[in-house]
Amino acid sequence: MRLSYDLHIHSCLSPCGDEDMLPSNIVGMAALKGLDVIAVTDHNACGNCPAVMKLAEAYGVTAIPGMELTTEEEVHVVCLFPELDRAMAFGEHVRECMMPLANDEDAFGRQIIVNEDDDIIGKEPYLLINATMISFDRAYDEVTKYGGIMIPAHIDKSSTSLLSNLGFIPPDSKFTCAEVKHLGFLDKLKSEHTYLNGCNIIHDSDAHYLEDIHEPEYFIEAESKNLRDILTALNGSCP
Repeated sequence: MRLSYDLHIHSCLSPCGDEDMLPSNIVGMAALKGLDVIAVTDHNACGNCPAVMKLAEAYGVTAIPGMELTTEEEVHVVCLFPELDRAMAFGEHVRECMMPLANDEDAFGRQIIVNEDDDIIGKEPYLLINATMISFDRAYDEVTKYGGIMIPAHIDKSSTSLLSNLGFIPPDSKFTCAEVKHLGFLDKLKSEHTYLNGCNIIHDSDAHYLEDIHEPEYFIEAESKNLRDILTALNGSCP
């Protein structure tokens, strides 16, 4: 089954996300554009995944619960899970691994948790864009423990990426899927980092504004729209 996707979208829970990035607007835009599969991946939190998944079911869009984890090296990693409960449990674990630094809403923006009716049901008090105490070399095992897959985010970006912050791909890495920001540089990346030749490569929007959510231009092949089948297609296997 050929599925159009955008697996890296920020909601209003991310302090850098526009406040129009409500779950209803994200899912509505995805449905309007004709996307098959989306994932909302807020910084170090999964608080808006329940609303996204409930709305996505009503709109006929498949939503994967996820997060954009920031490792202690400030490497961004997209984490996707086959079940909402596992994503929420991982979110609680990540929260315990964060520095308890209060968010300054004037400086960074609000971190809003909403329900499917767009009612504000909470705010995240700790600044979500901080690094956690989970290192990159631990991230794969930490995510796998909760049944998820980890995908190094925008690896060709000049900041907050695996290559910008570490400068190389650790030879003992276990990830089998990576995200690139600019597909035009993919051949060069693969020639410089041969590890990537054995990886599935995806291209997401990293949308912080509604208009940035991808059109249905990028596709994955999966057995079905079941979450586990999609993660297996991305990763090669799913714990």
